[in-house]
Amino acid sequence: MYAYSQFDDDFVRARVRQFRDQVERRIDGRLTEDEFKPLRLMNGLYLQLHAYMLRVAIPYGTLNARQIRQLAMIADRWDRGYGHFTTRQNIQFNWPHLRDVPDMLEALADVGMHAIQTSGNCVRNVTADPFAGAAADEIADPRPYAELLRQWSTDHPEFQFLPRKFKIAITGAEEDRAVTAAHDIGLRLVRLGDGIGFEVSVGGGLGRTPMLGRVLRAALPAADLLPYVEAILGVYNRLGRRDNKYKARIKIAVHEMGLDRLRDLVEARFAQTRAEFRGADQQMLARIKAQFAPPAFRDGPPAIPPGSPAFRAWCDTNLAAHRRADHAIVTVSLKTPGQVPGDATAAQMRMLADLAQRYGHDELRITPRQNVVLPHVRKADLPALFDALAGAGLGAANAGLVSDIIACPGLDYCALATARSIPVAQRIAQHFEALRLEHQIGPLRLNISGCINACAHHHVADIGILGLERAGVETYQVTLGGDPTHTAAIGQRTGPGFSADQIVGAVERIVLAYLDLRRDAGETFAEVFRRVGLAPFQQALYGEGEADDAA
Repeated sequence: MYAYSQFDDDFVRARVRQFRDQVERRIDGRLTEDEFKPLRLMNGLYLQLHAYMLRVAIPYGTLNARQIRQLAMIADRWDRGYGHFTTRQNIQFNWPHLRDVPDMLEALADVGMHAIQTSGNCVRNVTADPFAGAAADEIADPRPYAELLRQWSTDHPEFQFLPRKFKIAITGAEEDRAVTAAHDIGLRLVRLGDGIGFEVSVGGGLGRTPMLGRVLRAALPAADLLPYVEAILGVYNRLGRRDNKYKARIKIAVHEMGLDRLRDLVEARFAQTRAEFRGADQQMLARIKAQFAPPAFRDGPPAIPPGSPAFRAWCDTNLAAHRRADHAIVTVSLKTPGQVPGDATAAQMRMLADLAQRYGHDELRITPRQNVVLPHVRKADLPALFDALAGAGLGAANAGLVSDIIACPGLDYCALATARSIPVAQRIAQHFEALRLEHQIGPLRLNISGCINACAHHHVADIGILGLERAGVETYQVTLGGDPTHTAAIGQRTGPGFSADQIVGAVERIVLAYLDLRRDAGETFAEVFRRVGLAPFQQALYGEGEADDAA
């Protein structure tokens, strides 16, 4: 994985010194909150419902043991002993005191981390496939390109004050595990003759106006990635709306001017930017690629060793195919039923650091589903790894199942939220654990957002839940049929919402209807929904008469 250069370290520490001075001026009153706000946001510091929140960048979701141990130390020393992993592969600390934040940033710099551009109208943390560099279905490792984009976009003088925040996701695999269609720019590596290139999509985004990205270039040569992305950003920066923040994302520009007009403008800008790069980006990429060499794998038997029923159940759900037959990709679930989705205690983070060093070549990944991945584990080591995880409360065999719920912090923390999402997620997970149906149901995505900003990606879940406030009451709308993969789809709203007391029962009715409707155990929720449509699920939810009204 990429290691900071001296230039990187000097840059980050200069930002910490600058922000330390800004914090002191805020504390002694020389800066008002209105003056301080843009300064703190440039350093990843939000003012939430009850306290400040610091969002720390984990570029393309990759960490080593030293870094996650430092996150654990920060959680213990300056927060409340835990951190919250997000759908953008970052970590958030929800309770820092303002005076301590510069020290937290200094501690991050000690291990090559920072909080720069985790907020603001700029290019946010570049996300990637959490199985990158390990997946059996991978065309090429996308992480060097993600790192190239990170270095290019950090403090880019032209793109620090865009019309709105800007998000880029990249994948190098046949299956899209990076939700590229829901990003301002989605990048998918494709084969181009004897080489590789990118399918480039633009205009994806969720929130109050959910849209899927549309293909701008189907086959961009890999060497043209940076000048082409710069051309897109340049056009958006000039034409994106600044008069209305709800219409400021590039998806609105695509909608208003049309994809063909945008393509013409981007191609004209690209002709200019391509000539200006003169190969400097390719020299940088070559240096970056050298830091992403495969680990020193040790050979082992290709079969998973026998074990207990609990171990076998965990293998069935939490392992993915590695490009080496004697290794596996391990998802560590942060969704034990009853746990806050995405939260990890300092003790759990230290345990993960130990296991990464012992069994996983000192690498961890944070996933868009708020879990942790050990990308390179020998199959021979799986029983010992599982025993250690189970002993730390991290052995839940539910990756990809109904209790593996994505949930935003919601009204428990967020100043923008209109409803609680964490308690709803906990109750749903515990309910299905009690029913003992999860493994019979099979893979099913359930996401819960506490407001219309859709931080939990509820629009692209099999079952999406949106919490809203209606006349002082928390109400939960349901969407069905969303898909975050290469067959991406926006979910369809079922009809009237449900109260907090009703929503668990509503989810159960949807799931039982799915079990009745599917042809066999291998037919996924998305496949059933595409075959039968919304109406049978509406009937299960509302009954015959009310289903007609909902339709």
